[in-house]
This record gives sequence, structure tokens and C-alpha cells, in this order.
Amino acid sequence: MSATTLSGKTPLPGRSRFRPPVPAPLREPLGLFAFLKAVRANPVATWMEDHFTAPIVAAEGAMGRVTVVSDPELIRRVLVENAANYRKDDLQRRVLAPGLGNGLLTAEGDEWRLQRRTLAPIFSARTVRGFSEAMNAAGARLARRLVRRDGARVDVALEMTRVTLDVLERTIFTHGLPSDPDALGRAITRFLEAVGPIDPLDVFGVPAFVPRIGRLRARPAARFFEEVVDALIERRRVLIARDEAPRDLLTLLLAAQDPETGEGLTDLEVKANIVTFIAAGHETTANALTWALYCLSQDEEAAERLRAEVDAAGTGEGGFAVEDLPFARAVVEEAMRLFPPVPFLSRQAKAEDRLGRIKIPRGSVVMVAPYVLHRHRRLWDDPAAFVPERFLGAAREEIARFAYLPFGAGPRVCIGQGFSVQEAVIVLAHVARAVAFALPADHPPVTPLHRVTLRPANGLGMQVTRR
Repeated sequence: MSATTLSGKTPLPGRSRFRPPVPAPLREPLGLFAFLKAVRANPVATWMEDHFTAPIVAAEGAMGRVTVVSDPELIRRVLVENAANYRKDDLQRRVLAPGLGNGLLTAEGDEWRLQRRTLAPIFSARTVRGFSEAMNAAGARLARRLVRRDGARVDVALEMTRVTLDVLERTIFTHGLPSDPDALGRAITRFLEAVGPIDPLDVFGVPAFVPRIGRLRARPAARFFEEVVDALIERRRVLIARDEAPRDLLTLLLAAQDPETGEGLTDLEVKANIVTFIAAGHETTANALTWALYCLSQDEEAAERLRAEVDAAGTGEGGFAVEDLPFARAVVEEAMRLFPPVPFLSRQAKAEDRLGRIKIPRGSVVMVAPYVLHRHRRLWDDPAAFVPERFLGAAREEIARFAYLPFGAGPRVCIGQGFSVQEAVIVLAHVARAVAFALPADHPPVTPLHRVTLRPANGLGMQVTRR
């Protein structure tokens, strides 16, 4: 294997480590119908033992020829050096496009390049830093809400959904959402739960005009998104015409121009990207925070270190700053290693290629799966354990560049990754300063369920205690 491992280099702490329960890798391949049933129920339960030990695995299956790549140097070729040869595969587009439209997440070719160039300035480091005040305000509001729930059982996943939607209201839609945020959060959850299970019709490439049960179930949520977005745009255009619009992400999106051509986005592209920011942007951060708080509840030493850092950082006039919270950031990054927001990335080869000794036929699928990559035994020391220290100091420097991909890599790397990490770290700091969480003894097993993103299969109801 071309990449070095962490083992034998910077030692990780020898303390007791928490290893979150996850589905055990399969030792034998499933038959066709068993595979289709299992992948529909929970795709993370269908990975084989070989996927976590071999640098590359190629096999014929229900989806045709699929090559799973976990060698960082080969991943670099797929996502960066030869990225033009690998487009998003048809399965992803069939699942996501009906609800999210043809926005940045699903567009291809020239249309995607235009959108990417146009939207990039909106998510520049300087613009994102300017949102820290709003993120601190949302985090402080969440902390006050949790303190009032002292001694109660709280649905942590729901609270993280609420706070990330609050951040969206303060940064993207500063005049508020034309809907109850909780209703919007529920609609997002219903949409992802409906489209998340992989439909056998999509696996076999049955034409899109044949109805899919999941997509039919997702239609009410998709219509709700469209109504919300239409109302947002209509209200904002009125304010822009009056020169009264706030300079938030929505205004920037409506005014954005391609730096090369001067063209703006079409109304359909604007709508598709707003839906993407609401549905995909908030969901991934909410899940990262949920998993971080779950892991901290099972690792008292890590939780105590985080509390000490947060207390030392304080909350001055400007609130928390990410650069003052290296351990909080490490907690978020380790939670995303164990439970990556996007569990797999799949690409379709436009022309024949070769990855190491493996031939990649034209039209076949190449998969880079962060869920597998982040737990790969050749790349990580004790990969199943929650160890935030991996992302501190020298240990962080030794992580191979393409061994950790919570936001993807290459031209299609997530445009909002800086926004998401900053938001998660600031919110986590406010929560850690205010309360502690404990998992009740009667809580069902907390395991990951793949529904576009990774979420706890049985929810996360935890006991909250005021500090």
C-alpha cells in the first residue's frame, strides 16, 4: 500500500477508549436478493471484511462492476488527478435530483462548473468568518434552552437540527424562514428517510418514469421545500428592489455572478441551491454534532478535557473563536471520522482507466467510501475507537491527505466545509460550557443508519444535566 499508517508513529493516548457499536463487516458476500434487502435497510451493514483491510476491492454485483478504493494515492487519482474522467454516477443523481433539483450537489459538466465558480466567493474563508457572531448567538440560545431542561431527557438529534436551522436563519435567511423551523426540520427528515433507502429499480437502472415508492413518499416534503423557497425568493427580491436587503447568503446567492462570464444563476439554479443548503447543509452539521455529543457522553476523560478548554476560552464579547478551541475541533473531526456525513462517494468512469493493477472499464462505478476509509485498518491506529487526539499536533500531521475525507476532495469537495466545521465547533463549545449529557441505561443501541447521511438508528434521547 502506498500510504503510511499512523501505527508506530505518534503514539495515541493509552487510556480506555470508547468504541461505538456499528454493524459488523460481512465475511461472506450476500446473494442478490439478500443484498438488495440489506442495502435498502441500511447500506453500512453491507460492507465486507475485505473492504476494511484491502487497498482496493473490485467485484461484480447487483450494480455491475464496482471498484471500492481505499488507497489514498489511488483516491487522489480518482478525485483530483483524473477527476474529469469520473462523473457522479446515475444512482446518486436518480436518488437526489428529484428533491434537490439541479443544484451544485447534483449538476454535472459545464452547468456544475458555472455554479461552482459563481458560488465559491460566497463561501470564502473571510465570508465564513463573518458568520461567527451569528453562530455564537445560535449556540448561546441552544445552551439556554438546554439549561432550562435540566434533569429531563432531551432528543439530542432534534436539538441539533433546531440549532443548525437557527444558524441558517441567522446567516442565509436573516429575515427568517416563511415557515416554522421545526416543521421545516421534520420535512427534511421525512424527505431523507423517504429517498434514503436504495430502491432496486435504481440499482438496475430502470427508467425514471417508472414510479419509486420512496420518491412518491418524498413528494409532500419536496413540495413543502419548493413552497418555502418560492416564498423566500419572492420576499427577498422585494427587499433587493427597495435596497433594503440584508447582505446574507441569500442576497449574495441572488446577486452572484460567474467571475468569468458575468452571468448570474437562473431562477431554477437559485432554487435548487437554496434547497441544497437547507436540506443537505444543515443535516450534515446536525448529525456531526449529534455523534460528537454521543461519543463525549461515553468518554468522560475527553468530555472533561473539552469542558476545561471551553471554560478557559470563555465567551467574551465576540463569543467563541474556532482557533481557541483545538480540542473541540478535534472532537468534531473525530466524530466525522467515525460517522462521516456522507458515507460514500460514487463515480462513473467516462473512459477506461487503471488504478494500480486494477483495470477500470468504461461505464463502471468507482466508489470512495469515507465510512470504510476512515475505519481502514491499514490507515488508522485502533480505527474503531473514539480518539480526538488523532487530530491534534503531530498526530494530525501524519494523517495521509486522502485518508480522511468527511467533505470529499478535489473539484467537487464540499463548498460549505469551512462553514460547517466553524458552526459545529462553536455550537459544541456552547453546549459543553452549559450542560453535560448522559445516555440512559434503557436507551436502545445507538448505531448508524445510512439515509443519505448517517444518523442514529434509534434516535438519541439523552439525560441533560446543568453544569
